[in-house]
Amino acid sequence: MERPRDEFDTDYEVGQDNVQVMGMDIHNPVFGISAFLILVFVVLTLIFPADAKVMLDGAKGWSINNFDWLFMVGGNFFVLFCIALIFLPVGRIRLGGKDAKTDFTTLSWFAMLFAAGMGIGLMFWSVAEPVAYYTDWWGTPLNAPAKTAEGAAAAMGGTMFHWGLHPWAIYGVVALSLAYFTYNRNLPLTIRSTFYPLLGERCWGFWGHCIDILAVLATIFGLATSLGLGAKQASSGLAFLFGIPDAINTQIGIIIAVTAVAIFSVMRGLDGGVKLLSNINMVMALILLLFVAIMGPTLAILISAETIFTSYLENILPLSNWIGREDDKFFHGWTVFYWAWWISWSPFVGMFIARISKGRTVREFMIAVLLVPTLVTMVWMAVFGGSALYQAQNGIGALANGIGEVSLAMFQMLENLPLVSITSALGIILVLVFFVTSSDSGSLVIDSITAGGKVDAPVKQRVFWATLEGMIAAVLLFGGGAEALSALQAGAITTGLPFTVVLVLMCVSLYRGLSREQQR
Repeated sequence: MERPRDEFDTDYEVGQDNVQVMGMDIHNPVFGISAFLILVFVVLTLIFPADAKVMLDGAKGWSINNFDWLFMVGGNFFVLFCIALIFLPVGRIRLGGKDAKTDFTTLSWFAMLFAAGMGIGLMFWSVAEPVAYYTDWWGTPLNAPAKTAEGAAAAMGGTMFHWGLHPWAIYGVVALSLAYFTYNRNLPLTIRSTFYPLLGERCWGFWGHCIDILAVLATIFGLATSLGLGAKQASSGLAFLFGIPDAINTQIGIIIAVTAVAIFSVMRGLDGGVKLLSNINMVMALILLLFVAIMGPTLAILISAETIFTSYLENILPLSNWIGREDDKFFHGWTVFYWAWWISWSPFVGMFIARISKGRTVREFMIAVLLVPTLVTMVWMAVFGGSALYQAQNGIGALANGIGEVSLAMFQMLENLPLVSITSALGIILVLVFFVTSSDSGSLVIDSITAGGKVDAPVKQRVFWATLEGMIAAVLLFGGGAEALSALQAGAITTGLPFTVVLVLMCVSLYRGLSREQQR
């Protein structure tokens, strides 16, 4: 028997506003306006890179300094909201209906969501961030004394705070909202659909267009920034290990190579592309993790595992507070910056997680997206961060002098372990493949938004967005250098401010939908 209609049902059909242009199935006007705004931004940034950086850095600083309370309140609310969904009766609801089946095994599913979510960041910051806090490179958590045992514990807890429950809760809110309204309400797989309970049929008009365009801009700018900065990091690693010149030509070559592999991957689709690369990446990451744990300071790593767990639990409430903070450098320079960055990435990561999560219950989904990645991150931080702090504390290698170049921190830590050439090469491969999976999954997400929520748009459309990401990164890096990329990053982070409000409203909309589903 069919369920009765209610106020959340719509007669809107996926792709009904689409037009066919050059063999692509594009949504009007989201595709055209997004592409135009991206073109204008890139051209103006190339012509005025310094001015663009000053203007966007100002916007980023204004957002972070004046709305730090909003980012912090929002981040805390998202964690509590996601935990509540695990225990509430709505946790039994299955995405896609009670008879829905999963599309991927649990291991492949987890590998993909982790690779898209923050795999690339952990490759660098799991080493650089604890050492930065320990040496007071740019502030210490809660003003803990630098280069002391207390400072080392605070460094581990502060790092875990930035990569633990809060960012995954941000991703989880967007991902679950999209998955529920797509698979249980048959709405398009696009950000606007999550607001149907609040906006009704207006979702398919002006306000819906604005939401989707903002999501496209945040995603493309965030991915292009990461690709450009990642190319600089990989280039630094190649120069450090093999003496290859760390020049613009090397960086452009890396971008071209990564983009080419990403294009090949998106042409193969989810199963033959992202899933395969994510599984390979997880195996390589596990090998590197076990090597460092065994060949590194194993006892110090075990102690770090206990330290990071206890410090995280002890400091999660003080670090979540935004009132009367005296550690301003750490609070604004790290925490609020991170929250804005995670929120600006949430449309991309959230939509990709939703795309691969059909058939999971709400409870299973939230445990996998919120708790499991936090525990895995804790292990990763204990091994890599613990090894790095051990070297910094005991005067071993370059890390004893603090952080010089963030992109080199991982390689400087591996330099003091056996088989440095092999492990460092593996690290570079991991970085590059993580970039490919991020670019690949991002292209699938933008493709879905600009196709009006379709998940089976023409292949050339996916290729278009994957190519555009690489072109933006390469052009800005070549024409404007670090200033242009910094401007792009500041622009992406600035979008985190309006998206914080969007995510809060998304929680309201999602709970209304889940409650009605539970009543039925």
